[in-house]
Amino acid sequence: MLEGTPHTSHDTLPLRLPDRWTDDDFADDGPVPGGEREPDGRAPHRPAAGERGDEGANTGDAEGGGLQRSSLLMALGTVVSRGTGVIRQVLQAGALGTGLLATTYNTANAVPMSIYTLLIGGALNSVLVPQLVRARVEHADGGRAYEQRLVTLVLSVLAVGTVLSVWAAPQIIAVFTPDSPEHHAAFELTVVFARFLLPQIFFYGLFFMLGQVLNARNKFGAMMWTPVLNNIVLISMFGLYLGLLTAADRIEDITPGQVDLLGIVTTGGIAVQGLALIPFVRAAGFRFRPRFDWRGTGLRKSITAARWTLLFVLVNLVAMAVVMRYSSAADQELPTAGVGYTSYSYTQIIWTLPQSIVTVSLVTALLPRMSRAVAENRLDDLRGDLSRGLRVSGVVIVPAAFFFLALGPQTAQLLFAHGTADAASAVPAGHMLQAFGLGLIPYSAQYLLLRGFYAFEDTRTPFWMAVWIAAVNIALATACHLLLPARWAATGMAAAYGVAYGIGLLITALLLRRRLSGRLDGRRLCRTYGKLAAASALAAVAGGLAARACSGVPVPAAWTPVLGLTAGGLGMALIFLVLARALKIGELRSLPGLR
Repeated sequence: MLEGTPHTSHDTLPLRLPDRWTDDDFADDGPVPGGEREPDGRAPHRPAAGERGDEGANTGDAEGGGLQRSSLLMALGTVVSRGTGVIRQVLQAGALGTGLLATTYNTANAVPMSIYTLLIGGALNSVLVPQLVRARVEHADGGRAYEQRLVTLVLSVLAVGTVLSVWAAPQIIAVFTPDSPEHHAAFELTVVFARFLLPQIFFYGLFFMLGQVLNARNKFGAMMWTPVLNNIVLISMFGLYLGLLTAADRIEDITPGQVDLLGIVTTGGIAVQGLALIPFVRAAGFRFRPRFDWRGTGLRKSITAARWTLLFVLVNLVAMAVVMRYSSAADQELPTAGVGYTSYSYTQIIWTLPQSIVTVSLVTALLPRMSRAVAENRLDDLRGDLSRGLRVSGVVIVPAAFFFLALGPQTAQLLFAHGTADAASAVPAGHMLQAFGLGLIPYSAQYLLLRGFYAFEDTRTPFWMAVWIAAVNIALATACHLLLPARWAATGMAAAYGVAYGIGLLITALLLRRRLSGRLDGRRLCRTYGKLAAASALAAVAGGLAARACSGVPVPAAWTPVLGLTAGGLGMALIFLVLARALKIGELRSLPGLR
């Protein structure tokens, strides 16, 4: 997965996000970063040039209320989207298995998002949104003309890029998966899938472009809900595949009709997801009129700023391609063992689930606000948002990381040991989930801190962060590929991913601290994360022991992971909550139902 890229389903948790991050609920954690506060908890306001103080305060109050309403709306999208997403993935594993056949489909299905992000996605998500917000504030027409030109430019680039990508499908696939005489059939099947799936590039772009138009208007709900439609389409497809067709688990057994079904319907799901946003942007007042008069309109600044983001995405894409090639090689060596890219990608999606629910939701809601704070020189508010965002997200991220470490095998058995994938082929996925485990903490924290640079419209620094992370990831993945047996190579790569982001987090924090005048609230962050880690580690030990104790209970084999995961998960949750309260982790009260 490309770090920092848009995800196909942006989901959120109903975290209690107060206006300007007041500290009333976290009084036991000490002073707010940035020093002095007003009585209502906000940083002393420093009006920007030409700003009207009263109006700015009113805007802040309205903004806080709107953020809370958006969080409540998106919470429903979280439940439905994530629930249907898990069902979709379970059916996909049952239909295609976890071996080489599934890898041909999953490799081809990963390429469209990668190319979309390389073409324009990274710049759209991290550079153009702050400038779109600024255009709505600064331009006399409320940024309408800028929006029209930007949408025209993005869709034009995507249309051309999609056509060229379909034409060059064999060359593109050769970057991501090895070809050899003994495995040429797998390579050819991946190319066939790619020709069906590469048109997703355009529809991904349509979805994210229209979604950012809505986000700039502080309307987040539709972008969280429409991925449910894609999930429903794919659930129907994999259900049909399993129910009416003879599911194949080897490349030699899949029929042209099955390939056509998988390719056409998968792309159709992304098309539905993108097109479904059109009524929402129209209701928000956006009317698309193609405008090609790009010269002298300010888009040059956007394109110039995006060059570093392009390099950032390219570096991550190189690392992703290396891992895909190495893990696909493991699949080729052991075609039905589930030890390669498919298991790696399945477990990575499950592993990032807490981050996409919590951290991505915070970034989605806060990036426009942080951009405004920088534009108005309110660095104390920016610092406070970053610090509180890290601590609030950590309440979910840290215990989730230890959950994967303790209960990864049971989770993988429950999700992936169905249909053409038996219990034995799901074992490597469980080990990969454990290996990813603790890396979730630096992965999530680095993702959030990096948005501090984007709020400054600084894309050069994130590029150099990506270089460091990619270099470490590639070096460690290469070592795993060369030194470990095929059975354990991808598991080692999963652990390497977390190590790379741990190093990236340290460098990112040091540079962002320098940007914020030497203060990043590090002492408070370390104290909170230390408490969370202690509570989570003890809870994980207890949960793991409970799950292991259930392995000897005489129940049908299919119920063994259910019993172990239930006992281990409930035990871990109970002990974590007790210890967190005993350690006075105030951020725990930000979660619904735990005040």
